[in-house]
Amino acid sequence: MNYNTKIRYDFVKNRNKFFTFSIALTVAGILSLLLFSLNFGVDFKAGTSMDISIGKSVTQQQAKEVLSNLGYDDITPTVGGTGNERISIRFDEVLDAQQSSTVMNAMKENFGEDTSAEVNVVSPELAQELGIKTIWAILIASIGIMVYVMIRFEWRFALAANISILYDSFVVVAVFSIFRLQVDLPFIAAVLTTLGYSINDKIVIFDRIRENLRFAKIKNEEQLSELVNASIWQTMARNLYTVLTVVIVAGCILLLGSESIRLFSLALIVGLISGAYSTVCIASPLWLLLKRFGKEKPKTAEVKPAP
Repeated sequence: MNYNTKIRYDFVKNRNKFFTFSIALTVAGILSLLLFSLNFGVDFKAGTSMDISIGKSVTQQQAKEVLSNLGYDDITPTVGGTGNERISIRFDEVLDAQQSSTVMNAMKENFGEDTSAEVNVVSPELAQELGIKTIWAILIASIGIMVYVMIRFEWRFALAANISILYDSFVVVAVFSIFRLQVDLPFIAAVLTTLGYSINDKIVIFDRIRENLRFAKIKNEEQLSELVNASIWQTMARNLYTVLTVVIVAGCILLLGSESIRLFSLALIVGLISGAYSTVCIASPLWLLLKRFGKEKPKTAEVKPAP
């Protein structure tokens, strides 16, 4: 069949390579979660965060010395801002008003009276509630996407899409677990944003597959594989340009943005790259497998014994 497109690489033929790589990454992520869990920020565990504005350049070592003098030797502050004038401190315990005041007075003594701070306290109950609501948010979003795709297309498309977007979300979680990056509310926003972009890519290619199916006379699996490959390459440029546009913006935020949103942009970049990969290498070949396995085998005619 001629689909008026050049197939530069056979993604369907090499699907087992992609499936093997994806399964290996998933297993590595599961092992990391079992052994090390996630590096939860204050949003998901009880504690106090202080974002302190100094008004002048400061080094991480200077800020750490102030905390060490107060007895917080195990806490490493983060210094950021355009001129390294902001200090972010995360305490694993809930500080009362007197303890917070003590930290602020020490900062003012060392860095001047222009020092100001924003203090956020998360209680154990609130941290647990946030964790539960986060799980529900991802589950509801995934179920909603699956129902939509099932109504818009068919159950095979819906199942392939949902497996792929859950894989994209898990890749982000696995990367943060393996590299011990902090998980907070911006991280959850990045994961949910990844779901949106990922399903958008998959809808585009699934719509092209469905459109090509309408005008193609498929007689065997080889022709169906050719159709899927052609659909992938027909939508390749559109999907890549969409993802690349957002990756460039997220990359600029990662390099030039403030410390508080850098992990958000990093999680978004990982999710976008994974989404582009899973659309081409997982979702489409997976739909092909479901379509192949879903075909009914022709019934063999019964042979009646001669009288």
